[in-house]
Amino acid sequence: MGTDSRCRARDPDLAVVLGGAARHRGLHPARWTRLAQGVGEAFVELLAVLAPVECVCCGSEDSALCRSCARQLRLLCTRPFRAEGQAPALLRVDGSVILPVVAGGHYRDELAQALLSFKHLGQGRLASVLAPALGKAIRSAVGDKVDVCLVPVPSSNAAFRRRGFSPVHLLLGRLRRLDALPGLQIMDALKKAPGPGNGQKGLGRGERARRVRGSMTLRLFRRASLEGRICVIVDDVLTTGATLAEAARAVSAAGGVVRGAVVLAATRPPSGSDLPPDLQHTRPVPTQTKNK
Repeated sequence: MGTDSRCRARDPDLAVVLGGAARHRGLHPARWTRLAQGVGEAFVELLAVLAPVECVCCGSEDSALCRSCARQLRLLCTRPFRAEGQAPALLRVDGSVILPVVAGGHYRDELAQALLSFKHLGQGRLASVLAPALGKAIRSAVGDKVDVCLVPVPSSNAAFRRRGFSPVHLLLGRLRRLDALPGLQIMDALKKAPGPGNGQKGLGRGERARRVRGSMTLRLFRRASLEGRICVIVDDVLTTGATLAEAARAVSAAGGVVRGAVVLAATRPPSGSDLPPDLQHTRPVPTQTKNK
């Protein structure tokens, strides 16, 4: 008994915790969200281990992305650029910018193939290459600013069930674990509203905008946390800009000051020169944006 008591004293896992059973009545909904995301990440990593490994771009064996293709991907993301000029939903009729966007690279070649494989083919290990590219775009957008909230665009419930994870959340989570964005706060504040309106594949510009409008809202426990905070929306791919515009509307409606957005890739080339972005001096999204 004496030896057993000493072992229990040294090992906290063997110690008896008094009163632990009645300490909590239940779990906060946010904990279930984090648990689901963690299970999704574990599933992606397990699938990457069990599935045959070959380069998603050139097909060479023993690597999800070979050294040569990884180098080409990094070259595509060497110089983040302002990309809202070719996103019609982010421009007013007179051509002025509603929401400035910084893209990590052009959605083509190795970047497009790696991102598609990451999102749809369970190649979770590609996050090790894609996350730094997204982090570089974020730093290019916010500069040395701190106390900025990064608000990821959520996946629809159907997409989350199909993939088992949210691509944007997984990439941002990796950057957070690597402490790659010091001073910046990742705020999982948005959720997709239930019902039709999430699928956009194959839709035209007008139909896409109508489908997305009103599709996002703030999580109940986050509605007061964005008040007066400087926010930057984060997504994976920019097409027409309708999704980013809707995310900015939802954040602005909650009192957040949206200064811009960051995406990993833009599907259309930027107009004009790829000048270094500077979101610090852009006009924020109006907080009175109407949801028609």
